[in-house]
Amino acid sequence: MSTVLPQLSMPLTTFAAEDPRGWDGLLRQARLLDRAGVDRLVVSDHVVFGERLEEYGRPEIGGQAGGKQPTGPDGHWLEPLTTLSVLAGMTERTRLGTNILIAALRRPVVLAKSAATLDVLSGGRLDLGVGVGWQREEYEAAGLDFDGRGRLLEHSLEVCQTLWRERRAAYDAPELQFDAIHQMPKPLQAGGVPLWIAGTVHARVARRIARFGSGWIPWGQAASDVATGIGQMRRALAEIGHDARELQVVGFVKTVRADDGAVDVVRTMDAVPALVEAGVTDVRTTIPVPADDAAAEELLGSLVERFRAQTA
Repeated sequence: MSTVLPQLSMPLTTFAAEDPRGWDGLLRQARLLDRAGVDRLVVSDHVVFGERLEEYGRPEIGGQAGGKQPTGPDGHWLEPLTTLSVLAGMTERTRLGTNILIAALRRPVVLAKSAATLDVLSGGRLDLGVGVGWQREEYEAAGLDFDGRGRLLEHSLEVCQTLWRERRAAYDAPELQFDAIHQMPKPLQAGGVPLWIAGTVHARVARRIARFGSGWIPWGQAASDVATGIGQMRRALAEIGHDARELQVVGFVKTVRADDGAVDVVRTMDAVPALVEAGVTDVRTTIPVPADDAAAEELLGSLVERFRAQTA
């Protein structure tokens, strides 16, 4: 079991099937989560869409078996790093993360700069969950090879960590070469912004975690059965000589409702100890936030309090 103190995270909905006519609800929810003591908020990523959204349900290309894209091609999706920059200015303590950033769609040198800037201005609160995505059209629109997306992700992370860690940086790979390059400021966090690698239990994902990752965001069957997935990933990491004892792992808790439809905080959080025992360090849950601020603060406060009691 990891010795990392378990944390409570909540995804924010930064997309809408139709024009929402404003995002005040998103901003309000971020402030409420921060005040309530939620450890981390995370946002998702899509840059463009093609029209074959049924491919989200194809796990062989990175989708989720049985899954469905939550919007059509004209859904409104906020860019995650821009969104987190706004949220950084209106929050004080909650960490800010992506789940997941399709990192290769950004030029690596610009991604390194953007992430370092956000980390500095947020006081060292940024986490980047990264993955390859599932949509060919997104890579094609960026002028990138979808079939080479795994290597493109690794290249992006190599460049970011080089620029975050070296005062006088050099890099030499088939995709890019540079020497005597300076990029300041560095991230506040030692070693650079923490990277959480998304993926299934696979040798290549294990190698990415070993090279780059502070944590793992399970995908596919590993997310559905996270306890089994953690065991499998730990074995995969051990096979390549990586110590997985401090591996941070995301696991999801489903919201349980009472007979009257209200969120049952106690029963929802009752699932947490088993996840933590299995090795989950970042417990994520999504609950509807009441429109009334007092009711929202009471619900979120009780959720955080119960989570702390279950992980003490």
